[in-house]
Amino acid sequence: MCPRRTLHQELASVLREVTQFPPVELEEYPPRGALAEIVASHKPNVIFIDVGVELEHAAPLLAEAAALAPPLPVVAVHTGNDPDLILRCLRQGASEFLFQPFQAASIREALDRLARLRQDSPGFKGGGKVYCIMPGKGACGASTLAANLAFQFKRLGKQRLLLADMDPLTGTLSFLLKLKSTYSFVDAVGHAQQMDEDLWKGLVSSFQGFDVLLSPENPAEAIAEAHDATPLLDYSREVYETVVLDAQGPYGDWSLSLARCCDELLLVTTNELPALHCTRRALAYLDQNGVEKTKIKLVVNRYSPQAGLSREAIETALHAGVFHLLPSDYEAVQKALMEGKPVPPNTGLGKALSGLAEALMGKEPKPKKASLLAGLFSLFDTASS
Repeated sequence: MCPRRTLHQELASVLREVTQFPPVELEEYPPRGALAEIVASHKPNVIFIDVGVELEHAAPLLAEAAALAPPLPVVAVHTGNDPDLILRCLRQGASEFLFQPFQAASIREALDRLARLRQDSPGFKGGGKVYCIMPGKGACGASTLAANLAFQFKRLGKQRLLLADMDPLTGTLSFLLKLKSTYSFVDAVGHAQQMDEDLWKGLVSSFQGFDVLLSPENPAEAIAEAHDATPLLDYSREVYETVVLDAQGPYGDWSLSLARCCDELLLVTTNELPALHCTRRALAYLDQNGVEKTKIKLVVNRYSPQAGLSREAIETALHAGVFHLLPSDYEAVQKALMEGKPVPPNTGLGKALSGLAEALMGKEPKPKKASLLAGLFSLFDTASS
């Protein structure tokens, strides 16, 4: 895909020399979303994309090409050696970067590296389960829920666990957990096709028995780079038993990618009218954009029937069942935030969080133990009957 004619002709000429198959030449960038159809029609082994004409069009194409299933290696091409552009293209999903003058030897070496990469890449096992925590409206407590859910899964015996902050604009897990890292999920997305154990270890932080992948310090960088989460989540499923994603709201390509790729989508709201209004719009948006209704689970946070709608009224307003209620417990949450710890398990909210984790894992709720007083009354009832 080379809109620049001179670069196009030179690259095509060298490709004909070093390969036995004639290249399929596109002199314009295809429309967004059309790449999968083009690939299905021509069945290429590698894609070359000119990134020097209109990067705002080329960058999404890099991510779209890298996210194809099965994935195809992508080579970014340019007229010169630009280190900043090379880094950006690699982060966007490119496997190689070539620049003029194109030499047969350098292209052969690049194609050999790509062939080895595909041969050595591990197959997708699909073992891990991915939970995406997404707010129906901002400030509903989705990030606090995501962090505490990770703690609960660990307590319930999940050994290989990842908590990932996938909010490119306002990610707060680094603040909640008192963590700092040079790298973020943007780096992981950019290298997902070349990911290995050593590289992954350099990207994540270890925290109380599980791994954490943070959001970037610079939101502007994340806006430009983050497009498709599929390769990253595929790799995460291979490595982890359970993955918890802390996402931003449902709108935009990045959020839709997370919503489509996850196994369970926990849409978090409160029982206040503004939050429910926004959540209803979020449900409609997800449905219009192909997110399966069956994977969406509605979680009502900070629930207080005295201060908002009842469970029945919420279900009527949203035309959706409520999966779980989490009670309001301001003091427990604030204390946990200050200490960078989970909500204590002996609080009402702690018990509700434990119940949510167990429900997601398919565990039956434990029957409540009868009190001693109730037992005495039952004895009297038996004696009198």
